[in-house]
Amino acid sequence: MKQTIDAVFENGSFRPLDDHSLQLSQGQRVRLIVEAPSDSQEDLIELAGQVYEGLSDKEVDEIEQIALDRSDFFPDRIAGI
Repeated sequence: MKQTIDAVFENGSFRPLDDHSLQLSQGQRVRLIVEAPSDSQEDLIELAGQVYEGLSDKEVDEIEQIALDRSDFFPDRIAGI
């Protein structure tokens, strides 16, 4: 069974924000996959800025040329199909 719940980490434990929707028995073992939601647009901009981090100017240019070349994305349009 899979459930997605929102929780808060407090005092070393995860506390569900809505524990009435949980279909669990007391003491039941579960596996948590923790994903912190993005808080703001600035977080997204910061992540976008890390895309080219550590790459040379030549590598960045190559990536941008590949991204701008649409022939691999829509080959049927270029062939006139």
